[in-house]
Amino acid sequence: MSFKVVIPARYASTRLPGKPLLEIQGKPMVQWVVDAACQSQADEVLVATDDVRIMSVLSNPRGIEPMGIMTGTHHLSGTDRIAEVALCQQWSPDTVVVNVQGDEPQMPPQLINQVAQLLLDTPQAHLSTLSTPITSLEDFLNPSVVKVVKADTGLALYFSRAPIPWYRDCAPAGLSSQMEFKGAQRHLGIYAYRVAALLRLTQLEPSALELAESLEQLRALQAGMNIAVATAVTQPGQGVDTPQDIERIRHHIFQ
Repeated sequence: MSFKVVIPARYASTRLPGKPLLEIQGKPMVQWVVDAACQSQADEVLVATDDVRIMSVLSNPRGIEPMGIMTGTHHLSGTDRIAEVALCQQWSPDTVVVNVQGDEPQMPPQLINQVAQLLLDTPQAHLSTLSTPITSLEDFLNPSVVKVVKADTGLALYFSRAPIPWYRDCAPAGLSSQMEFKGAQRHLGIYAYRVAALLRLTQLEPSALELAESLEQLRALQAGMNIAVATAVTQPGQGVDTPQDIERIRHHIFQ
């Protein structure tokens, strides 16, 4: 298996400025992500950042390639930042690149390997991603929890912040009365792309569905691109979106 990992790490953040540099047990969060990615089977692990402060803290546990690449400050998404790296590195159109978010300090290396292998094993797919079963009604109804439904072929049919699939007969009084969520899957924000698909995706304008749901993967679906989806082989770790998340990780998860 041959693939690259790129970790987009932007300094600016609305809720947590300088988020990649937040310390967990004396180590910046982005370095936790790097260390996890370097435990995967990736040929190369790179951090794509727009800030020298992030570049300055990076160290490579493999001791081989430089870890960081400076990218533009104009990018609207991590996907755009990764596309710049792919062009800069002159990776071939068939190269598989895994996007590991810079705020996932507990990303299991097994999931990085899995999402890359899924794309390699699915030649008709342009992208691949993972999901995990939803285990509570609260998560099923929560718009911050993105859901995915897929075809029998393993390709994504749709992603939504709405509760899907919707069990019509189990909600006689509307949304608040829904009690069934059997088979619902939570989408995990890890992707693998073929470089050709990555570049095509970032050249497209945001689609109507993407703008409606604020989900970038819908741009790919609406453009007719295939996204392979598989159930994660292990549970993902806690991501960091809020100050409460970072405190939870600091005081509980890594102790």
